[in-house]
This record gives sequence, C-alpha cells and structure tokens, in this order.
Amino acid sequence: MKDALIQLSKGVQRGPSADLIPVLFGDKSPTASKKNSPFIPYNKNLDHSQRSAISKALASQDVFLLHGPPGTGKTTTVVEIILQEVKRGSKILACAASNIAVDNIVERLFPFRVKLVRVGHPARLLPQILDSALDAQVLRGDNSGLANDIRKEMKVLNGKLLKAKDKNTKREIRKELRTLAKEERKRQQLAVKDVIKNADVVLTTLTGASSKKLDDTTFDLVIIDEAAQALEVACWIALLKGSRCILAGDHLQLPPTIQSVEAEKKGLGKTLFERLADLYENKVMEMLTVQYRMHELIMNWSSTELYDSKIEAHASVAGHMLHDIEGVQKSSSTEPTLVLIDIAGCDMEEKKDEEESTMNEGEAAVAIAHAKRLVEGGVRPSDIGIITPYAAQVVLLRIMRSKDDKLKEIEISTVDGFQGREKEAIIISMVRSNSKKEVGFLSDKRRMNVAVTRARRQCCLVCDTETVSSDKFLKRLVEYFEEHAEYLSASEYGC
Repeated sequence: MKDALIQLSKGVQRGPSADLIPVLFGDKSPTASKKNSPFIPYNKNLDHSQRSAISKALASQDVFLLHGPPGTGKTTTVVEIILQEVKRGSKILACAASNIAVDNIVERLFPFRVKLVRVGHPARLLPQILDSALDAQVLRGDNSGLANDIRKEMKVLNGKLLKAKDKNTKREIRKELRTLAKEERKRQQLAVKDVIKNADVVLTTLTGASSKKLDDTTFDLVIIDEAAQALEVACWIALLKGSRCILAGDHLQLPPTIQSVEAEKKGLGKTLFERLADLYENKVMEMLTVQYRMHELIMNWSSTELYDSKIEAHASVAGHMLHDIEGVQKSSSTEPTLVLIDIAGCDMEEKKDEEESTMNEGEAAVAIAHAKRLVEGGVRPSDIGIITPYAAQVVLLRIMRSKDDKLKEIEISTVDGFQGREKEAIIISMVRSNSKKEVGFLSDKRRMNVAVTRARRQCCLVCDTETVSSDKFLKRLVEYFEEHAEYLSASEYGC
C-alpha cells in the first residue's frame, strides 16, 4: 500500500493509469460512449437492471460504479461484464479485498472456459480452484519443463562434485552449476510470464496485485468487487495497472474497519467507492434493483429507508416462507416473516464485559429460545443465524448455544462478520437496554441494513423497544416491525 502511495504521489504520468488518475480525483470529468453498448448475454437469466448496468459499464471509458444492494446479484453482473470484455479482446485484472471474494469470481468463470489465472498463495485458495492457480499453470508450461530438465542436470552435477577429487574439476563443475542455476531461474521467470501473458483474466486480492510477477503487465480494465469494503489505498495498487476501472459494491452496507481514530477523523474511513459515488453520483453509477434473497416484507424496510424504494423482490423470493422448506412444519414460530420480541419491562438490563463491550444476558436467552422453537418446528440449525452488533453478546450467545447439542450448527456472529452472507432465518439481538436510552453504534444505518438483509425467509428482532426508539432511525425500524411483524413480549418465552 505504501509503495502504491509513493507511486501515486510521484504522479504516474506515463503509466497505464495516467488518464484515469485525474478522473478518480475529480480533476477531469468521466467519459462514456454516447450510446449504451448492446451485447448478447452469456447468462440468459439476467434481469432488466443487470442488463442496463452491464450496458453502461461496457460504454464507460474510464470509471463505472456498479451499485449492488443486498441480494441483487452483484457478482453475477461482474462475471457477465468480465465475459463481455474478454469477448472484446480486453485484458482484465479482477480483484477484491478478500481471497474468498476473488475465489468466488474464479468459480463463477469456470464454466465459460475463459483463459484465466489466479495469482496468490495456494494455501489461501479454495481447493476447487487450485487448478487455475498460477503455480499449477506454471508447472504445466513448456518453460517449466525446461527448468525441470535443468534441475535434473544440476542434481547429476552435484553428485559428480561430491565424488571429484581434483581441484580443477571441482572448479569447472561449480562454474557449470552457477550457469545452470542462472538459466533455471530465467526459465522459471519465463514460465510465469508465459502464463500471465496468455491469460485474458488475471485474478488476485488487491494487495496480491502488488506481486512482482505482475510488474510488467498492464491491463485494459481493472475490476474491483466488494469495492465498498476495501481501503482506498489498497484499491490503488490494482488501479495503477490499468486505463479503465469498474468498481462494484454497496456504500450503504458496512465499510472496512478503521482502527485508527486519527485516520477516521481525517477522512480515511471513506472508501473510494463512496467518494466517487458522492463526486459523480448517477453520472457513472447504476444501481441493481431486483433482489433474489429476501421475502418482500424483509426487503421493503431496507428499500424504503436506504434505496429510495427502488428495490423489487424477484417473483421467486417475494413470498417465500420458512414453512415452504421441506421438513418445516407450519407453526406460530415458522409462519411469520417478521417477528419482534420486545424485552421492554422484562428487567433485562445491559452490562459491560472486561473489554467494555456490551452484553445482555436476558436478551441472549430470548434469542436462543426463539432459535430453539424454530429448530423444534423443523428448521435446520444450519439455516439459522443469530447476529448482534456486540462482540461480548456473541461470546454469551455461543456459551448458551453450547448447552444444547441440537443448536450447535446455528451460526452466531457479529453483524460485521456476517456481511456478504445469508440464512433462511436471522435473529438479531440488539442488546441495548438502559434507563438513559443510549443506543451507541446501533444508530449506524449501514450496520442495521446489513443485519436485517441477511435474512431470506424470516427476520426476528429482539430488542428493548423503549431504549432503541430514542433514536429516530431505529424508531422507524421498530415501527415498521410493529406494523408488519408478529409482536411478542419476551415474557412469552419464559425467560
């Protein structure tokens, strides 16, 4: 990251990104072809908003932002853009902040027989994509075969060296070994170069893009997935290698965690995606509007609150319920799409742990009790997630889960740790319950957006409605649940 900053501060006038840099800093306006690009999709199931976004992305000449709210098929759209650009003859660098996000793209590209290479340490890659790893492809190359022959030759010479008695003979053998070692290194480097040169798509994490193996390679297009979760400086490592870029993400979900308060204050908490969205708005950005994850009741709150009511539920998910899953019985627990369990008046005050994180034992017990009812109704434990904004509450919930073997496959995590994931049923433990009506970072719209939108068929909110309603944003969330949800008091769970 530091190297990328130094390179950037020198002003990379002659580099591949020379014309892109001023656009990304707002010194030059972005440009696009006058007409949106027509294309014949590889994926026949793309919806109207995905097609429109792809068309605009293909027409962009420097920067394009693909805004993908929860469940709208952002990666599906990214994969189609990659395929269309390969068809046009572009060489592409596709990146994301995490290994898993990069591997996800590799997997999705597999069926299309694209010439691709995944750069990165094999130990960090998913087993099913190891064949596309740089190391594996290098081993299959001609130059690697020659390097192998040289190594065999060196082995034979080393054997002779051990047996040699004469000084001159030893000197000659050592000289020959040095020459061969040099040649072997050269062949290995050539083998790596061959693979990268022949690939239409090179995939790596953002920091992996700094690999020396990519030093002499420039790209027609740099694509960054999950860009709203990446530090801006990490994005620049990849961006300096290309003349055009497409960033995909959602700045209304959680940004990366910034550890330094000082950095946050000076604006480094803002991602490149968010900065460009503020700078150019709809000039370079298109939002996907059809989502394939949530029942429309779960979706509507998020759509109204954060996405100008533009999101629609695809027919395949708009009305799906927990009891539609095979083996799940229809019951008072599995029937509602939204559940609000109110702990107000139940004497369940929050506490702090040693690390000053907040927890609430009574509320944790209620969340576990609801999960238990779902399991008893036939919902598979692995289809249930319990999420909470506070790390101390996660620890407490996991201790409670461990007391019942039937619940061990229920996933319990912080909201931040669950971003990008989904479950059939999600139980959100809000934790805060105090006489001062303090809500802390619950008031972060992005965190609550992520929390609610992890759920596919049921979202259960466990909270002290009196405490959380002191915040205007959370009050609207509670009111939405009060209007559309099955409203229960925590006392009904016998906690």
